[in-house]
Amino acid sequence: MARYDNIEEFEPDLDGTGLRIGIVMSRFNQEIGEGLLSSCTAALTRQGVSTSDILIVSVPGALEAPIALQKMAGSGWFDSLVVLGAVIRGDTYHFEVVANESASGITAVTLDTGVPIANGILTTEDEDQALARMSQKGTECALAAIEMANLLKRLDED
Repeated sequence: MARYDNIEEFEPDLDGTGLRIGIVMSRFNQEIGEGLLSSCTAALTRQGVSTSDILIVSVPGALEAPIALQKMAGSGWFDSLVVLGAVIRGDTYHFEVVANESASGITAVTLDTGVPIANGILTTEDEDQALARMSQKGTECALAAIEMANLLKRLDED
């Protein structure tokens, strides 16, 4: 449905058929990472992404995710990437460093390579918050990855 007369608008395209999606999952706070991964992969396949077109890699923690994403993005194989994990606040400043630097690295990879990355690294005050958010966030990341892959393909065509 167009919002404005005589102005073209691209509608979100959530058809994952034929898309190749890479997933990087942090093993730190692994239970949360696995919950994010489960909901993400379920949403990807529901939207038509073939399991043979999904690659999952794991890294020790959130700070290691950007280098894996960069390598995957540079391969030319993936239409979109997803990064999953959890950074949970502790008693030290380390939480801020990990949260900020991982997010900065993820943003740099997507801007440097042109490959969209759905950021599903939760940053929470405690484990209960992360557990409460993991299923929804994993699904949201899958949908964002599909939508952005399709949008960039469409922009390249027009």
